[in-house]
Amino acid sequence: HWGYDGFRPQQREAMQAVLEGRDSVVVLPTGGGKSLCYQAPAMVMDGLAVIVSPLISLMKDQVDGLRECGISAAAVNSSMSNSERAQIATELRQGRIKLLYVAPERLCTERMLDFLHELKLAFIAVDEAHCISNWGHDFRPEFRLLGQLRDAFPDIAVHAYTATATEHVRADIAEQLRLHEPEFIVGSFDRPNLQYRVVRRQQVRSQIRDVIARHQGESGIIYCISRREVDATAADLLADGYRAVPYHAGLTDEQRHRHQDQFVNDQVDIVVATVAFGMGIDKPDVRYVIHAAAPKSVEHYQQETGRAGRDSLPAECALFYGQGDFITWQKIQSELEGEAAEHMRRSLKLMEQYCASVSCRHRALVEHFGQDYDGDNCAACDACLDQLEVVEEPLILAQKILSCVVRVKEKFGGQYVAQVLHGSQEARILENGHDKLSTYKLLSEFPLNAIRDWIEQLVAQGCLEKDGEYRTLGVTPRGRQTLKGEWTPRLLQPARKNAASSAAAAKTDHEAPFDAGLFEHLRQLRRELAGAKHIPPFMVFGDVTLRDLSRRRPTTAAGFREVHGVGERKAAEYADRFLAAIVEYCTAQGLTTDEDAPRPPVAPVAPERTRDPSERGASQVMADRWFEQGLSVEAVAETMGRALSTTRQYLADYVRHTGRTSPEPWLDAATFDRIAAVATDYPEERLKPLFEYFEEAISYDDLRIALACLRNRQTKSL
Repeated sequence: HWGYDGFRPQQREAMQAVLEGRDSVVVLPTGGGKSLCYQAPAMVMDGLAVIVSPLISLMKDQVDGLRECGISAAAVNSSMSNSERAQIATELRQGRIKLLYVAPERLCTERMLDFLHELKLAFIAVDEAHCISNWGHDFRPEFRLLGQLRDAFPDIAVHAYTATATEHVRADIAEQLRLHEPEFIVGSFDRPNLQYRVVRRQQVRSQIRDVIARHQGESGIIYCISRREVDATAADLLADGYRAVPYHAGLTDEQRHRHQDQFVNDQVDIVVATVAFGMGIDKPDVRYVIHAAAPKSVEHYQQETGRAGRDSLPAECALFYGQGDFITWQKIQSELEGEAAEHMRRSLKLMEQYCASVSCRHRALVEHFGQDYDGDNCAACDACLDQLEVVEEPLILAQKILSCVVRVKEKFGGQYVAQVLHGSQEARILENGHDKLSTYKLLSEFPLNAIRDWIEQLVAQGCLEKDGEYRTLGVTPRGRQTLKGEWTPRLLQPARKNAASSAAAAKTDHEAPFDAGLFEHLRQLRRELAGAKHIPPFMVFGDVTLRDLSRRRPTTAAGFREVHGVGERKAAEYADRFLAAIVEYCTAQGLTTDEDAPRPPVAPVAPERTRDPSERGASQVMADRWFEQGLSVEAVAETMGRALSTTRQYLADYVRHTGRTSPEPWLDAATFDRIAAVATDYPEERLKPLFEYFEEAISYDDLRIALACLRNRQTKSL
């Protein structure tokens, strides 16, 4: 029916639970194949599968898709006529329908439950199950009715499916549905094909257009907090010639349905929406999701950005935030009380910390949901791509800010502290005598909003904390360490205003000619390399990179580094293979090489400033300073908030860059001598044979450091 010849992660286990009649809670990422976990078992089991779904549009898409595959499915909802419902009832009694979709409020009526008792049920599946939990990001009271199903069908297995649920929410789902010793099947929360970027909101209309220009003619979603912002943004985009429509609860049902259908059918490219939009969308080729303001929780952010790249191809997620966003959400949710209010405050605080963070976005999201992140560098977020321009002396800057918090006796909020540091003449500051403090005007050379940002970054990194209704700042134990110079945070340079990208130029660039035959030749090489490493092909290089290679057709390492998407690490790893393939193809086809072709549009996002090719990344430069002091890899990794493997790469680069000939103190002399004794017998750039020679007793990282020192010795001897 579906044409698949294998399982995605956790699908087999989820299907097995259904087939064996064991209750389950299944959490798989958007695009991870949750629906198939209950659809496939329904086809081979005796009886009817009842699927609980919250939205009519979601039911329709599912049923239409199943029918297109030749599977008998139906949905019962309020939009249907009595005759249509009667026809479905007849088909159900005749056993001609295998999957029945129904909303929770309709399923849990006495009439529907009595009707289902006439039929043979195989199992009940609850889609979007996080809606049943008050701790979930999209609680819907009608889902609580589903607790009745255990009494109505005590011998029928119940299965819950969702894309976004913390451990707390998963437990609550099981409790609310009264599941019997459920099996919890949880996939990875990471979406490696999504590139995350978080930027302070400045000229948001211009920032939005920059993203759209990188995806000209492709599908995208823009989220705003208020209906007013939705309407204004959609109107601006329409005036600029973009195919955009608004979507929010203030529109009529007919308008919302029409706009959603236009988007799904590619009649419009952009939907500007409040959080009311998205759950019922099953569009795989959304290439970007923009948040024009911060969402109210990390769960919402994960769910909303998850609508990008459902086809597993690269997609961009850009978040433009301001401190006012969190105040707005507090006002919107001001009616909450007790435990619900406390949960809201925690959620907002975590979202605020995520926005101000300067560490890997993928890691932050995965760890938020209680999982470990195994990668060393996601290569798909602003932090790991070195798009965050860091302050050169973060420790001194942090100490000035923390000192000011101490001197105002930890009784004021971030805005007040920033004003003191900036040198404000506001009456309150003068009345409190804080213009006499040694920290007054200490950062007067910086814009006020930059100081405010640094305060938020220190909060996100645990140096400061906010307390009480007025969110007064207090110095944490880590902050005390920073004041003593024992811990160094990572702080960003003040945001620079970006020149607006030209959508027309991006479109022309995207359509620049490239050799299709060479592109396919390189795609084949990419597949081989990815297969050998057991990674998706786009992790080697994206299609944009292959197109640029097919335009430029470089034959030198320097030319290879000029290609979009090629960094130093990938150049070192892949240049030889790709250059050989290009030379082979161009020779056979009689093509010219080393063309000075225009660059393709920036996707994924490039750094906001243009660096000279010889310039080393800010993170590397910072690491150099610590290694110069003889700090261990572990100490530098902790100081910078980076993975050990990433920090070891920094160390290898540091050794190469400084010309060091001794690997101590990071590698002992005995191990270095063992490597030096046999290194000349192996290819210089191939570590695997050397790794195997030592029977894996010496790590790749240690081999890199040793070989770098040996190359430096050879260079100096020449």
